[in-house]
Amino acid sequence: MYKHVGAGMREITCSPDTLAAADMPPGLGGERTGNEWAGLFGDGPECGGWSFGARRSAEQQPVRMAELSWKEVVLLTAVVTVCYWNSTHCGFVFDDVSAILDNKDLHPSTPLKNLFHNDFWGTPMNEERSHKSYRPLTVLTFRLNYLFSELNSAFYHLLNLVLHAVVCIIYLKVCQLFLDRKSSLIASLLFAVHPIHTEAVTGVVGRAELLSSIFFLAAFLSYTKSKGPNNSIVWTPIVVTVILVAVATLCKEQGITVIGICFVYEIFVAQGFTLPILGEIVVHLVRGKGNLPSWVLQTLIKLIFLMLSTLLLVIVRVQVIQSQLPIFTRFDNPAAVSPSPVRQLTFNYLLPLNGWLLLNPSELCCDWTMGTVPLVESFFDIRNLATVIFYCLMVLLIHYSLRYPGESSQVVIMALSFMVLPFIPASNLFFPVGFVVAERVLYVPSMGFCLLVAHGWKKIAETWNLKKLSWIGLTILLVAHTSKTIYRNWDWESEYTLFMSGLKVNKNNAKLWNNVGHALENEHNYGKALKFFIQATRVQPDDIGAHMNVGRTYKNLNKTKEAEDAYMLAKSLMPQVIPGKKYAARVAPNHLNVYINLANLIRGNESRLEEADQLYRQAISMRPDFKQAYINRGELLLKMDRPLEARDAYIRALELDKTNADLWYNLAIVYIELKDPTEALKHFNQALEISSNHKLALFNSGLLMQESGEASLRPEAKKRFLSYVEMEPEDANGYFNLGMLAMDNKENVEAESWMKKSIQVQPGFRSALFNLALLYSQTGMEMQALPVLEDLLHHHPDHIKGLILKGDILMNKKKDIKGAKKCFERILEIDPSNVQGKHNLCVVYFEEKDLMRAEACLSETLALAPDEEYIHRHLSIVRNKIAAQGSGGSLEQSAPAISPAKRVGGEASTESRKEHSSEQRQVSKIGDASEGDTEFSSNSKQSQNNLNKRTKKKSNKEIKEIEKKRAAALKRLEEIERILNVE
Repeated sequence: MYKHVGAGMREITCSPDTLAAADMPPGLGGERTGNEWAGLFGDGPECGGWSFGARRSAEQQPVRMAELSWKEVVLLTAVVTVCYWNSTHCGFVFDDVSAILDNKDLHPSTPLKNLFHNDFWGTPMNEERSHKSYRPLTVLTFRLNYLFSELNSAFYHLLNLVLHAVVCIIYLKVCQLFLDRKSSLIASLLFAVHPIHTEAVTGVVGRAELLSSIFFLAAFLSYTKSKGPNNSIVWTPIVVTVILVAVATLCKEQGITVIGICFVYEIFVAQGFTLPILGEIVVHLVRGKGNLPSWVLQTLIKLIFLMLSTLLLVIVRVQVIQSQLPIFTRFDNPAAVSPSPVRQLTFNYLLPLNGWLLLNPSELCCDWTMGTVPLVESFFDIRNLATVIFYCLMVLLIHYSLRYPGESSQVVIMALSFMVLPFIPASNLFFPVGFVVAERVLYVPSMGFCLLVAHGWKKIAETWNLKKLSWIGLTILLVAHTSKTIYRNWDWESEYTLFMSGLKVNKNNAKLWNNVGHALENEHNYGKALKFFIQATRVQPDDIGAHMNVGRTYKNLNKTKEAEDAYMLAKSLMPQVIPGKKYAARVAPNHLNVYINLANLIRGNESRLEEADQLYRQAISMRPDFKQAYINRGELLLKMDRPLEARDAYIRALELDKTNADLWYNLAIVYIELKDPTEALKHFNQALEISSNHKLALFNSGLLMQESGEASLRPEAKKRFLSYVEMEPEDANGYFNLGMLAMDNKENVEAESWMKKSIQVQPGFRSALFNLALLYSQTGMEMQALPVLEDLLHHHPDHIKGLILKGDILMNKKKDIKGAKKCFERILEIDPSNVQGKHNLCVVYFEEKDLMRAEACLSETLALAPDEEYIHRHLSIVRNKIAAQGSGGSLEQSAPAISPAKRVGGEASTESRKEHSSEQRQVSKIGDASEGDTEFSSNSKQSQNNLNKRTKKKSNKEIKEIEKKRAAALKRLEEIERILNVE
């Protein structure tokens, strides 16, 4: 006999049989009876109270974790690898596009702090369009993926595979708290291969489930160590549990539900309570018949601490979302906006539907929104029978696990807690979510399901005549699930394969039809995409997004009228403004894009610009925080030559989002239109402060610095152009502008190198070819310029400046009068009113000694440009020669020669500034023009005066000497400085 004495209680004796501990897994507590608990309060059988206290001392020792064997770890890892290795061949699909490809938070240039200000998709949490899904630690892992592999999808999928294997190993450790080693391994294998997990593992965004589950299970395992000898509290595991819960919640919101599982574990497993015992405790407390013993108080302290910690996490989470729930439409979750009792009947039917997916994952679908699950609109709907059966089964399991003590009951209650509690946030029972069913949210609930199946299998296998059958059934199940998982992974190979697989399961979901259309649209297969978009409108006639897709596709097919009709139909489906009700709360933000799309379509017609502006203003009136409407309106106002209003629109958009580099960039473009380069450069710099790799800001700010003419800005301009070509090595404009910058710095060798690089990247690049030829011409390498000009005119036969420069070189350097003549004649074919070409052709006639034709040509040229002094002088020279020739003088001795006008300037790139809307805005390179004909005019006039004065007084010998001097002067005039013009 053993004696036990407790303070304030009488001494009793109990037999050793009373202290015998049950043979059970290390995580399970002792079994209590109602009489034992009654004795605790002093009115039960004599041995009741203290016998229980003795058993607590003997049995309730700290939980000893079972050690995992390396064979179990290798087996689970191998099974996961076999199931999911083909997922590494899949791309980014569905939600991966928004979370990975379109998420700037992944880029190293984005400040790390942005991850904690934005939601899972990179949208600021304070914006109404945010989904309020706050998972910064998951996004951080995406960012690490991007850092090491950028957008190589294989590495993203590989990391998901590894994380799933880690979850399976930790899950095995959890199972060993409640099951024997064999059953625990079976539960883990079932969990590893279950096909319902493909969305969580193969879909990259499912990483939120995987990461959250790791910390979820770790938090639970930590909590199981929180009980010391004699039920004392070990605080370190509890604190670690709270920290791990916080981390799990930062990976995905459902991580916080592990606190509920810890509650269940503490009450029904660690303390071994059953429902009758809890009832008796409450009765005794109400009657005031006894004081709670210290170990019960210890338990309450632990639970209260967990409760307060949970409350704190919830408060922080609510603050993060700024007490705003995300806006979902009836298309995302039709039942959420349905009246009672339709809403309640449908949401309750979704519970057995999710249970069926766990039990029979044969028909899986990536999207269960819209019309996938028809509303349960009547109590007589046959589907209500499934709901009743589901609830009856749950009630029976709960009753069994809470009513009767024992190992089996504790396994069942823990399995149910893992199934039910993590699913509550996604159940729609307490608050609406943005989906009807989502397979990935069943990742954690399936842990409880697999635990329950393994426990049931154990019970069957323990029956001798069913043992062999149980192993056969288990083998078939594992092989079938493995095969299904491998096959299902291939559905995630591309968006087209994924959404087509969804249509095989459900043809009533307009979103699936739309998404197949999007996949085809991305492949530029607009005709086939249009068929799927139109089918989406048939399946869901009031789907605004589907009609918008039809309109956009018609636009891509250049069917403007049909596109406008589709947009107008979508616009007519928008909710009407209700006086006194906030419009933004009743419509999805992306649906307002119908106004943007329609305005963008009709603004292509210059006569409808005001109508387009009205649409932008209408969208803004519905949502004053609609940033995109301000951006597009600013772009339109620039097109309408209303830069001041455009500036105001961009400033308003910046008030909504000061961290948007594109807005600062567009505002800089506005200031260029306002002829304020200083402000423009300041705003370009602001854009680069936010995003140092903003390519357009780098390019155009460098161009603006170059155009300023300030030598002190050229080093920074060069630095920005170099950064630009590093990011855009296939854009010839970057190399070209580096060449122009080198020409400004008189660095001719470097300029030649950059121009050649530009031409190499883009053969036939007009501006680079011409400026390279001009560079050769200006540096005395005219013969090297000729093949460059030939290349230029091969690609651009109507390039007038190239023809002028070529003609000049042919005439003055090669003395090829015929070749020069062809160039100038070609210019006049292109532009009969071109003064330079016309004048230079006149010079050719003069060189051919056809004075009469030269005079007629110069007269016509003078009519085109009556204010050009050099034409007057040259015409005077020709007429004097004609007069001298008529008086008997020789042509060579009668008057000075004339030279071609050389107004050839450098070209700037025709692709300079681009707004964020992808429309190009051109800003030319400005050069200083300086007339080069002054010397010719004065010398010609002086020479003519001398000729008139001396012909009457000088001998022929003296006249010849004068002509020699004049010829030397004319030779100097052939080197007239070239004037830089702007094309």
